[in-house]
Amino acid sequence: MKGKLFAISDLHVAYAENRTVTESLVPETDEDWLVLAGDVAERREDVEWALRLLSERFSKVIWTPGNHELWTHPQDSCDLRGEHRYLDLVELCRSLGVATPEDPYPVWRGEGGPVTVAPLFLLYDYSFRVPGASTKEESLRRAHDAGVVCTDEYFLHPDPYPERDEWCRERVRETERRLEALAPSERTVLVNHYPLVRAPTRVLRYPDFAQWCGTELTADWHKRFNAVTVVYGHLHIPRVTWYDGVRFEEVSVGYPREWQRRAPRGRLRQILPLPVSSAASAGGEKR
Repeated sequence: MKGKLFAISDLHVAYAENRTVTESLVPETDEDWLVLAGDVAERREDVEWALRLLSERFSKVIWTPGNHELWTHPQDSCDLRGEHRYLDLVELCRSLGVATPEDPYPVWRGEGGPVTVAPLFLLYDYSFRVPGASTKEESLRRAHDAGVVCTDEYFLHPDPYPERDEWCRERVRETERRLEALAPSERTVLVNHYPLVRAPTRVLRYPDFAQWCGTELTADWHKRFNAVTVVYGHLHIPRVTWYDGVRFEEVSVGYPREWQRRAPRGRLRQILPLPVSSAASAGGEKR
């Protein structure tokens, strides 16, 4: 196998400019894989358009949801909520041959392998709280007072769970059980829409937003589960950082107003084989 494993997230194809970006994504070889780390779109029909397009181009596509796929948006013909919406998207992916967090984890056997590519669906539990806030309620109140409120609070319904944080904790328990079943020597690429550690959120322009960006329950997973790389998005701050010697790749495209201000660069991030430039320039934030 001579292909490469690429990753991208936060395509947000409802924007015409981002749809054009998505249409431009092509593999280098017939054996290339593509990881989609969430936030393809809000409406089911847009998610299906992007997944179908990319699954026809890449040898394998691996998807995990972001928060936007889980919204029950008033302009969406699909009115499913919460877990039912997620499972409907899983079935859509399966119909297209796209791997999901509910399927056996694919094993990359190309250069740099074998490596188990594990798409994770974990959500957040408000444990990345506003500094000084001792409870979820206080952290949310302070965010509301500051005018920094994630749209999830209105469109991402946790049904049948009472709250999003309870859904998150259940997802963490189930995912942890699956990862613990892997052999201790089995190397992984962990893929989640949100960062597995809080540190990447320290650079957010609005720090209060961090509480919608992950959970402290996964803070050691990159070490426990032998990660070669952790792939995530959500923050719309594409960069490479290193924690405990593990490479973390934020691979988002983001909104046009964000990416149009950046210096031009390739959209697809090469995950495996490990790019020589990445290994040689392990700069940026470390821990």
